[in-house]
This record gives sequence, C-alpha cells and structure tokens, in this order.
Amino acid sequence: MISATLNEFVKEHENDDIHVLALRAIQYPEIDMQLAIRQITGRQIAKEKIPGWYINENILYPKHLSLEQSSSEKTARYKANLVDGDRMVDLTGGMGVDFSFLATRFKQAVYVEQQTELTEIATHNFKELGLANVTVKNTDALSYLQEAAPADLIYIDPARRDTTGRKTVSIEDCTPNILEFENLLDEKGKLTMIKLSPMLDISLALKSLSDISDVHIVSHNNECKELLFIKRKTNGETRYHCVNIQKEKTDILSFTREQEEKMAIGYKPQIGKYLYEPNASITKAGAYKYLSTYYNIDKIHPNSHLYTSNSLISDFHGRSFIIENVCSLNKKDVKQHLQNIKQANITTRNFPLSVQELRKRTGLKEGGEIFIFATTLANEKKVLLICKKQINSPLIVF
Repeated sequence: MISATLNEFVKEHENDDIHVLALRAIQYPEIDMQLAIRQITGRQIAKEKIPGWYINENILYPKHLSLEQSSSEKTARYKANLVDGDRMVDLTGGMGVDFSFLATRFKQAVYVEQQTELTEIATHNFKELGLANVTVKNTDALSYLQEAAPADLIYIDPARRDTTGRKTVSIEDCTPNILEFENLLDEKGKLTMIKLSPMLDISLALKSLSDISDVHIVSHNNECKELLFIKRKTNGETRYHCVNIQKEKTDILSFTREQEEKMAIGYKPQIGKYLYEPNASITKAGAYKYLSTYYNIDKIHPNSHLYTSNSLISDFHGRSFIIENVCSLNKKDVKQHLQNIKQANITTRNFPLSVQELRKRTGLKEGGEIFIFATTLANEKKVLLICKKQINSPLIVF
C-alpha cells in the first residue's frame, strides 16, 4: 500500500520535525506528504512504544488518535501471557496492537472493527506480521457478538472519548457501553478481558460489572497505564494484581480486598534508616496494610502511605530511599537542615502544604539528587524526610 519511493522518503526523514517537513511539502511534489507524515509520526511513536512493529518497515500507521489510544508492546505482551485457547475475538480491534499479541496465543483469532480504514490497515499489517490465523470483520462489536460463535476469550477495549473527542473515564460513557450487553459477553465468552481507563474508580467498576474474578492494575515504569477486568464465573473473591513492568523485570503483588481490610498493623512514629514509596499500581489498588505485612515494614501513618525500616528491603515494589535527616517545620530546624541544599525533588504525602508552598518557604529549586518527602508521622507530627535514592550495589564476586 506504500510505494517504494514513499517508503524511502519516510526512512530518510524519519527523525525530522514533521511540522517543518509539512511546510516544505511543495519541495516534494512526487510525495503524498499527508501519508508520509502519518508514517513518520507512526514510526517515531512506535520506536519506543511498539518496537516489534517499528523494525518492520512495511507496517502502516493510522491517524494519531488511534496511535495515542493503542497499547504499548510491553502491556500487550503482559495481556497475552494471561490467556490461551482455541478461539479469541477482539471486539474493538482499533490499531490492532493488543490483538496482534493476543492472537499468537490462539488457534483462531477474529479482529472486529467498525472503521473501514482501520480494518484495511489492520489486514495489511497482520499479513506483514505473519499472522496466518486471523479473520478481519468490518462491523460493530454488538452486531458481530450477536451472531458470533462462542470463544475462549472475548477482548474489549471500549473507546474512552465522547462524540466531541473529550476523554471519558466511566464505563457508561465509553463506546461501546459494555453494560448494555454484559449478559451477551457472559454467554459468548468463557473469559472476557475488559481494558478500561487507569483513572477509573475500581470499587465503583466492580459494583457495575458482574463476575469479575481478577483486576490487573498495569503500570509501565511506575506510570499506571490501564486496568484489566477479567470476567469469568468464580466463587472466590476478586483478586487484585498490582503490576509494574520495567526494563529488566516485572513486579507483581496480588491480594484480595478482604486481606487488606482484615490486616491489623501498627503505626510507629520512629523513622528507620530507609524509606519506601509503593509503586503506582499498589497505590491505585490501595494495598497499603497488606504491603506492610508482606514486607514486614512499618507504615508511618494510616494516611501517609509511606513505609520505613532499619534493614533494606532490596526487592520492594516501588522506590527505596536512604533517610539522611528528619526535619520539623520549625524555621530554625529548616534552616539548619537545608542550608547546604540548593535543589531537591519534593513530594507531599498527607501534608498540609503543597509542593509549590514548600518550595516558596524553603527556596529550593526542582531536581538534583536529594528527595524530600513532606509527610505526617503516626504521632501527627509534620516532618520533612530528607533522603537520597537507594541504589542497590552490584554483587561482587572475588
């Protein structure tokens, strides 16, 4: 679908500023500049987001919105590792990133998308990716589902934008509204995987959806990217899986709400040698008491969501810091402890002042190697914890 001439142009200008390139379109009369810019933009995004697609120079990229809404390769691979079987259906195919990885886990895979342009692009890309078990359907999710044969997996990622293009969060405002045909999902799929906004309130979603066995809170490099709700018949309680995908490893912490609520932990005002900040997925899931028991570390306050210990927890699911000083808000104390510090990374946790107010009061610029956590201890004392990031020492073998 792309000529050799255009393909060469895209490779030659792949690192160019597309806005500057667009202004120079008259210099390249033989090039479909609109298509070229779309391809260049797509490859610039895919280089980091979908490297497995980027290395294939014949992949076609859709308009920017579809690229923006697509999963990354890291999160798509994570989803694929959760499932397998004979037949799967993706009811909201979109750009097809999730589908292309999920399809490798099944003997048959059906891609459903109501936008004709996207189905044409997907058909081309799936051939380029060597996916021979794929069927592409240009129709809407509900129409296909009503006539579809049962599947081991139904995957659905409803569009999270309204008719004016504004982002939405609630299930009811997504397109399609899965609450309107949830019974049909249960009838047609042994398992349904629903991808929703990371901004969604999990507890409210669980009240709206039935038979949710698992919720995966998926982060990439400590940024929460998506919520996955797994629908299947179960007699047990919903399990939460806090996932943080990193370059070298993936941290996963699993628990139930009952475990979290029944935990009885104490809160100590004494600060140890190390400070811990849980990753974004754990924070989103609210596994605060469970985390304290799991690692046998002290939570510094019921609402501060920071932890401390005298022995280093090397595999903590989040950031670890060495505490160098504990400073009160007393002007004399602040001056004494901060006089040699010009810049710092400031975070507030259960604290009456904002980061901006603290910067104004202390005169500290942003950045540097110092991390200051403004927080409240178990005795309600307001403090500044002055820290440096803990870097695990490499193992040295003599």
